[in-house]
Amino acid sequence: MATVLAIETSCDETAVAVVKNREVYSSIISSQILVHRQYGGVVPEIASRQHLETMNEAISLAIEQAQLKWGQIDGIAATCAPGLVGALLVGLTAAKTLAVVHNKPFLGVHHLEGHIYATYLSEPSLKPPFLSLLVSGGHTSLIYVKECGIYETLGETRDDAAGEAFDKVARLLQLGYPGGPAIDKIARSGNPQAFTLPEGKISLPGGGYHPYDASFSGLKTAVLRLVQKLEKESGSLPVADLAASFQDTVARALTKRAIACALDYGINTIAVGGGVAANSVLRQHLQTAASEHQLRVLFPPMKYCTDNAAMIGCAACEHLNNGHTSPLTLGVHSRLKLSQVMELYRH
Repeated sequence: MATVLAIETSCDETAVAVVKNREVYSSIISSQILVHRQYGGVVPEIASRQHLETMNEAISLAIEQAQLKWGQIDGIAATCAPGLVGALLVGLTAAKTLAVVHNKPFLGVHHLEGHIYATYLSEPSLKPPFLSLLVSGGHTSLIYVKECGIYETLGETRDDAAGEAFDKVARLLQLGYPGGPAIDKIARSGNPQAFTLPEGKISLPGGGYHPYDASFSGLKTAVLRLVQKLEKESGSLPVADLAASFQDTVARALTKRAIACALDYGINTIAVGGGVAANSVLRQHLQTAASEHQLRVLFPPMKYCTDNAAMIGCAACEHLNNGHTSPLTLGVHSRLKLSQVMELYRH
Protein backbone atom coordinates (compact mmCIF):
# COMPACT_ATOMS: atom_id res chain seq x y z
CA MET A 1 0.00 0.00 0.00
CA ALA A 2 1.47 3.31 -1.12
CA THR A 3 2.13 6.30 1.12
CA VAL A 4 1.90 9.62 -0.74
CA LEU A 5 2.57 13.26 0.09
CA ALA A 6 0.02 15.29 -1.89
CA ILE A 7 -0.30 19.00 -2.68
CA GLU A 8 -3.50 20.80 -3.68
CA THR A 9 -3.39 24.40 -4.99
CA SER A 10 -6.06 24.49 -7.70
CA CYS A 11 -7.79 27.56 -6.28
CA ASP A 12 -7.53 29.38 -2.95
CA GLU A 13 -6.50 26.71 -0.44
CA THR A 14 -2.88 25.76 0.07
CA ALA A 15 -3.22 22.15 1.18
CA VAL A 16 -0.69 19.41 1.87
CA ALA A 17 -1.45 15.92 3.19
CA VAL A 18 0.19 12.58 3.78
CA VAL A 19 -2.05 9.63 2.96
CA LYS A 20 -1.44 5.88 3.11
CA ASN A 21 -3.92 4.16 0.81
CA ARG A 22 -7.18 5.48 2.33
CA GLU A 23 -5.88 6.54 5.73
CA VAL A 24 -5.01 10.19 6.39
CA TYR A 25 -1.78 10.63 8.38
CA SER A 26 -1.84 14.42 8.15
CA SER A 27 -3.88 17.13 6.46
CA ILE A 28 -2.83 20.78 6.44
CA ILE A 29 -5.12 23.40 4.89
CA SER A 30 -4.29 27.10 4.76
CA SER A 31 -7.40 28.94 3.58
CA GLN A 32 -7.34 32.27 1.77
CA ILE A 33 -11.00 33.14 2.38
CA LEU A 34 -10.22 36.21 4.47
CA VAL A 35 -7.82 37.48 1.79
CA HIS A 36 -10.32 37.18 -1.07
CA ARG A 37 -13.48 38.10 0.86
CA GLN A 38 -12.96 41.83 0.30
CA TYR A 39 -13.09 41.21 -3.47
CA GLY A 40 -16.21 39.04 -3.36
CA GLY A 41 -14.39 36.14 -5.00
CA VAL A 42 -11.01 34.60 -5.74
CA VAL A 43 -8.40 36.84 -7.41
CA PRO A 44 -6.08 34.44 -9.32
CA GLU A 45 -2.84 36.44 -9.00
CA ILE A 46 -3.32 36.97 -5.28
CA ALA A 47 -4.10 33.26 -4.84
CA SER A 48 -0.83 32.30 -6.55
CA ARG A 49 1.21 34.64 -4.35
CA GLN A 50 -0.43 33.28 -1.20
CA HIS A 51 0.41 29.71 -2.27
CA LEU A 52 4.05 30.71 -2.70
CA GLU A 53 4.19 32.26 0.75
CA THR A 54 2.51 29.31 2.49
CA MET A 55 3.83 26.26 0.63
CA ASN A 56 7.08 25.49 2.50
CA GLU A 57 5.48 25.76 5.93
CA ALA A 58 2.51 23.59 4.87
CA ILE A 59 4.84 20.85 3.60
CA SER A 60 6.88 20.91 6.81
CA LEU A 61 3.77 20.75 8.97
CA ALA A 62 2.32 17.84 6.97
CA ILE A 63 5.50 15.77 7.36
CA GLU A 64 5.77 16.66 11.05
CA GLN A 65 2.13 15.82 11.77
CA ALA A 66 2.40 12.50 9.89
CA GLN A 67 5.46 11.59 12.00
CA LEU A 68 7.16 10.08 8.97
CA LYS A 69 10.56 10.51 7.35
CA TRP A 70 11.04 11.10 3.63
CA GLY A 71 12.28 7.53 3.26
CA GLN A 72 8.80 6.32 4.26
CA ILE A 73 7.09 8.31 1.49
CA ASP A 74 6.50 6.29 -1.71
CA GLY A 75 5.39 9.08 -4.04
CA ILE A 76 4.75 12.81 -4.43
CA ALA A 77 1.51 14.07 -5.97
CA ALA A 78 -0.04 17.40 -6.89
CA THR A 79 -3.22 18.62 -8.52
CA CYS A 80 -2.42 19.51 -12.14
CA ALA A 81 -5.90 20.11 -13.59
CA PRO A 82 -8.36 21.75 -13.74
CA GLY A 83 -7.95 25.05 -11.90
CA LEU A 84 -6.25 28.43 -11.90
CA VAL A 85 -3.09 28.04 -13.97
CA GLY A 86 -0.86 30.18 -11.74
CA ALA A 87 -2.07 28.48 -8.59
CA LEU A 88 -1.66 25.00 -10.07
CA LEU A 89 1.90 25.81 -11.15
CA VAL A 90 2.94 26.57 -7.58
CA GLY A 91 1.79 23.19 -6.27
CA LEU A 92 3.01 21.23 -9.30
CA THR A 93 6.48 22.81 -9.20
CA ALA A 94 6.79 22.10 -5.46
CA ALA A 95 5.77 18.46 -5.97
CA LYS A 96 8.17 17.91 -8.87
CA THR A 97 11.01 19.45 -6.87
CA LEU A 98 10.32 17.15 -3.91
CA ALA A 99 10.13 14.15 -6.25
CA VAL A 100 13.52 14.95 -7.78
CA VAL A 101 15.24 15.82 -4.48
CA HIS A 102 13.99 12.69 -2.69
CA ASN A 103 14.07 10.41 -5.77
CA LYS A 104 10.35 9.57 -5.60
CA PRO A 105 7.76 8.85 -8.29
CA PHE A 106 5.68 11.89 -9.27
CA LEU A 107 1.92 11.86 -9.93
CA GLY A 108 -0.26 14.59 -11.38
CA VAL A 109 -3.86 14.28 -10.16
CA HIS A 110 -7.11 15.53 -11.67
CA HIS A 111 -8.91 17.73 -9.13
CA LEU A 112 -12.33 16.18 -9.80
CA GLU A 113 -10.93 12.69 -9.35
CA GLY A 114 -9.78 13.90 -5.95
CA HIS A 115 -13.34 14.89 -5.03
CA ILE A 116 -14.52 11.43 -6.08
CA TYR A 117 -11.93 9.85 -3.79
CA ALA A 118 -12.87 12.08 -0.83
CA THR A 119 -15.65 9.61 0.01
CA TYR A 120 -13.11 6.76 0.19
CA LEU A 121 -11.51 8.50 3.20
CA SER A 122 -14.59 7.81 5.33
CA GLU A 123 -15.78 4.72 3.43
CA PRO A 124 -12.57 2.74 2.75
CA SER A 125 -14.57 -0.32 1.67
CA LEU A 126 -16.26 1.62 -1.16
CA LYS A 127 -15.68 0.03 -4.56
CA PRO A 128 -16.76 0.91 -8.11
CA PRO A 129 -19.11 0.96 -9.82
CA PHE A 130 -20.96 3.86 -8.23
CA LEU A 131 -22.39 7.25 -9.20
CA SER A 132 -20.54 10.38 -8.12
CA LEU A 133 -22.42 13.67 -7.75
CA LEU A 134 -19.75 16.38 -7.83
CA VAL A 135 -21.04 19.80 -6.79
CA SER A 136 -18.63 22.65 -6.20
CA GLY A 137 -17.93 26.25 -7.10
CA GLY A 138 -16.61 25.32 -10.52
CA HIS A 139 -18.22 21.98 -11.31
CA THR A 140 -21.57 20.22 -11.19
CA SER A 141 -21.48 16.74 -12.71
CA LEU A 142 -22.94 13.25 -12.48
CA ILE A 143 -20.12 10.79 -13.09
CA TYR A 144 -20.29 7.04 -13.57
CA VAL A 145 -17.25 5.72 -11.69
CA LYS A 146 -16.32 2.43 -13.36
CA GLU A 147 -12.83 1.88 -11.95
CA CYS A 148 -9.69 3.84 -11.09
CA GLY A 149 -9.12 6.33 -13.92
CA ILE A 150 -12.18 5.20 -15.91
CA TYR A 151 -15.07 7.68 -15.70
CA GLU A 152 -18.09 8.60 -17.80
CA THR A 153 -19.85 11.93 -17.34
CA LEU A 154 -23.60 11.32 -17.60
CA GLY A 155 -24.84 14.79 -16.68
CA GLU A 156 -23.46 18.26 -16.01
CA THR A 157 -24.42 21.90 -15.73
CA ARG A 158 -24.71 23.78 -19.01
CA ASP A 159 -23.80 27.12 -17.42
CA ASP A 160 -23.17 28.11 -13.79
CA ALA A 161 -22.02 25.45 -11.36
CA ALA A 162 -24.17 25.03 -8.26
CA GLY A 163 -21.51 26.52 -5.98
CA GLU A 164 -21.04 29.47 -8.33
CA ALA A 165 -24.79 30.13 -8.20
CA PHE A 166 -24.63 30.10 -4.38
CA ASP A 167 -21.82 32.68 -4.43
CA LYS A 168 -23.64 34.96 -6.88
CA VAL A 169 -26.97 34.82 -5.04
CA ALA A 170 -25.22 35.41 -1.70
CA ARG A 171 -23.57 38.50 -3.18
CA LEU A 172 -26.96 39.65 -4.45
CA LEU A 173 -28.44 39.23 -0.96
CA GLN A 174 -25.35 40.89 0.58
CA LEU A 175 -24.48 37.81 2.63
CA GLY A 176 -20.76 37.84 1.90
CA TYR A 177 -18.28 35.30 0.55
CA PRO A 178 -18.20 32.31 0.35
CA GLY A 179 -21.89 32.12 -0.45
CA GLY A 180 -22.67 28.47 0.30
CA PRO A 181 -22.18 28.52 4.08
CA ALA A 182 -23.74 32.00 4.36
CA ILE A 183 -26.94 30.96 2.55
CA ASP A 184 -27.14 27.65 4.42
CA LYS A 185 -26.91 29.46 7.75
CA ILE A 186 -29.51 32.20 7.17
CA ALA A 187 -31.88 29.86 5.30
CA ARG A 188 -32.48 27.89 8.51
CA SER A 189 -34.76 30.69 9.70
CA GLY A 190 -36.50 31.06 6.33
CA ASN A 191 -39.42 29.43 4.55
CA PRO A 192 -38.26 27.31 1.56
CA GLN A 193 -41.79 27.50 0.08
CA ALA A 194 -42.00 31.29 0.32
CA PHE A 195 -41.13 31.82 -3.35
CA THR A 196 -41.49 29.59 -6.40
CA LEU A 197 -38.29 29.63 -8.44
CA PRO A 198 -37.45 27.89 -11.75
CA GLU A 199 -35.53 24.64 -11.50
CA GLY A 200 -33.64 25.15 -14.76
CA LYS A 201 -34.24 22.50 -17.40
CA ILE A 202 -32.28 21.69 -20.57
CA SER A 203 -34.47 21.19 -23.64
CA LEU A 204 -33.73 18.38 -26.07
CA PRO A 205 -33.84 18.95 -29.87
CA GLY A 206 -36.52 16.31 -30.31
CA GLY A 207 -38.66 17.60 -27.44
CA GLY A 208 -38.66 17.01 -23.72
CA TYR A 209 -35.82 17.72 -21.30
CA HIS A 210 -32.42 16.22 -20.58
CA PRO A 211 -32.88 13.95 -17.55
CA TYR A 212 -29.47 14.61 -15.95
CA ASP A 213 -28.11 17.96 -17.21
CA ALA A 214 -28.76 21.06 -15.11
CA SER A 215 -28.82 24.84 -15.50
CA PHE A 216 -28.49 27.40 -12.71
CA SER A 217 -28.03 30.63 -14.65
CA GLY A 218 -31.79 31.11 -15.11
CA LEU A 219 -32.39 30.45 -11.41
CA LYS A 220 -29.81 33.09 -10.49
CA THR A 221 -31.49 35.58 -12.84
CA ALA A 222 -34.92 34.74 -11.41
CA VAL A 223 -33.66 35.58 -7.91
CA LEU A 224 -32.25 38.87 -9.24
CA ARG A 225 -35.60 39.82 -10.81
CA LEU A 226 -37.43 38.84 -7.63
CA VAL A 227 -35.10 40.94 -5.49
CA GLN A 228 -35.59 43.94 -7.76
CA LYS A 229 -39.38 43.51 -7.63
CA LEU A 230 -39.48 43.20 -3.83
CA GLU A 231 -37.19 46.18 -3.32
CA LYS A 232 -39.39 48.29 -5.58
CA GLU A 233 -42.60 47.20 -3.85
CA SER A 234 -41.57 47.31 -0.18
CA GLY A 235 -38.03 48.63 0.01
CA SER A 236 -36.88 45.66 2.13
CA LEU A 237 -36.04 42.03 1.49
CA PRO A 238 -37.10 38.83 3.29
CA VAL A 239 -33.53 37.58 2.97
CA ALA A 240 -34.01 34.36 4.94
CA ASP A 241 -37.03 33.35 2.82
CA LEU A 242 -35.20 34.18 -0.41
CA ALA A 243 -32.15 32.20 0.66
CA ALA A 244 -34.25 29.23 1.78
CA SER A 245 -36.28 29.19 -1.44
CA PHE A 246 -33.18 29.39 -3.61
CA GLN A 247 -31.34 26.70 -1.64
CA ASP A 248 -34.31 24.34 -1.71
CA THR A 249 -34.67 24.75 -5.48
CA VAL A 250 -31.00 23.86 -6.05
CA ALA A 251 -31.18 20.87 -3.70
CA ARG A 252 -34.34 19.52 -5.36
CA ALA A 253 -32.85 19.91 -8.85
CA LEU A 254 -29.66 18.07 -7.92
CA THR A 255 -31.51 15.33 -6.03
CA LYS A 256 -34.00 14.72 -8.84
CA ARG A 257 -31.22 14.26 -11.41
CA ALA A 258 -28.95 12.13 -9.22
CA ILE A 259 -31.72 9.72 -8.23
CA ALA A 260 -33.02 9.42 -11.80
CA CYS A 261 -29.51 8.74 -13.12
CA ALA A 262 -28.77 6.08 -10.50
CA LEU A 263 -32.06 4.29 -11.14
CA ASP A 264 -31.73 4.45 -14.94
CA TYR A 265 -28.20 2.98 -14.86
CA GLY A 266 -28.91 0.43 -12.15
CA ILE A 267 -26.39 1.96 -9.73
CA ASN A 268 -27.21 1.49 -6.04
CA THR A 269 -24.65 3.88 -4.51
CA ILE A 270 -24.35 7.66 -4.89
CA ALA A 271 -21.19 9.31 -3.52
CA VAL A 272 -21.38 13.09 -3.19
CA GLY A 273 -18.30 15.32 -3.36
CA GLY A 274 -17.33 18.98 -3.61
CA GLY A 275 -18.00 22.02 -1.45
CA VAL A 276 -21.77 21.97 -1.97
CA ALA A 277 -21.80 18.44 -0.51
CA ALA A 278 -21.61 20.20 2.85
CA ASN A 279 -24.99 21.86 2.29
CA SER A 280 -27.48 20.68 4.92
CA VAL A 281 -30.58 20.83 2.69
CA LEU A 282 -28.93 18.91 -0.15
CA ARG A 283 -27.92 16.22 2.33
CA GLN A 284 -31.46 16.05 3.69
CA HIS A 285 -33.13 15.86 0.26
CA LEU A 286 -30.72 13.25 -1.09
CA GLN A 287 -30.85 11.01 1.96
CA THR A 288 -34.65 11.08 2.01
CA ALA A 289 -34.99 10.36 -1.72
CA ALA A 290 -32.32 7.65 -1.66
CA SER A 291 -34.02 5.79 1.20
CA GLU A 292 -37.31 5.85 -0.70
CA HIS A 293 -35.65 4.04 -3.62
CA GLN A 294 -33.42 1.73 -1.51
CA LEU A 295 -30.28 3.53 -2.68
CA ARG A 296 -27.19 4.24 -0.61
CA VAL A 297 -25.95 7.84 -0.52
CA LEU A 298 -22.53 8.68 0.91
CA PHE A 299 -21.14 12.07 1.93
CA PRO A 300 -17.50 12.72 2.84
CA PRO A 301 -16.80 14.30 6.24
CA MET A 302 -17.29 18.08 6.20
CA LYS A 303 -13.53 18.71 6.28
CA TYR A 304 -13.11 16.78 3.03
CA CYS A 305 -15.99 18.42 1.13
CA THR A 306 -14.07 21.59 0.31
CA ASP A 307 -10.68 21.50 -1.43
CA ASN A 308 -8.05 19.53 0.47
CA ALA A 309 -4.92 17.52 -0.25
CA ALA A 310 -6.06 14.35 1.52
CA MET A 311 -8.48 13.53 -1.30
CA ILE A 312 -5.71 14.19 -3.86
CA GLY A 313 -3.42 11.88 -1.91
CA CYS A 314 -6.07 9.15 -1.78
CA ALA A 315 -6.50 9.25 -5.57
CA ALA A 316 -2.71 9.28 -6.05
CA CYS A 317 -2.31 6.23 -3.78
CA GLU A 318 -4.79 4.31 -5.91
CA HIS A 319 -2.94 5.20 -9.10
CA LEU A 320 0.46 4.41 -7.60
CA ASN A 321 -0.83 1.05 -6.33
CA ASN A 322 -1.88 0.35 -9.93
CA GLY A 323 1.59 1.22 -11.23
CA HIS A 324 0.64 4.63 -12.64
CA THR A 325 3.13 7.51 -12.47
CA SER A 326 3.41 10.81 -14.33
CA PRO A 327 6.34 12.21 -16.32
CA LEU A 328 8.19 15.19 -14.85
CA THR A 329 7.38 17.03 -18.10
CA LEU A 330 3.67 17.07 -17.18
CA GLY A 331 2.18 20.56 -17.26
CA VAL A 332 -0.93 22.16 -15.79
CA HIS A 333 -4.32 22.50 -17.47
CA SER A 334 -6.98 25.06 -16.67
CA ARG A 335 -9.47 22.60 -18.15
CA LEU A 336 -9.23 18.87 -18.65
CA LYS A 337 -12.08 16.39 -19.05
CA LEU A 338 -12.32 13.71 -16.41
CA SER A 339 -12.41 11.13 -19.20
CA GLN A 340 -8.81 12.18 -20.02
CA VAL A 341 -7.42 11.28 -16.59
CA MET A 342 -5.23 8.43 -17.80
CA GLU A 343 -3.40 10.83 -20.13
CA LEU A 344 -1.74 12.23 -17.01
CA TYR A 345 0.08 8.92 -16.51
CA ARG A 346 1.47 8.35 -20.01
CA HIS A 347 5.24 8.62 -20.37
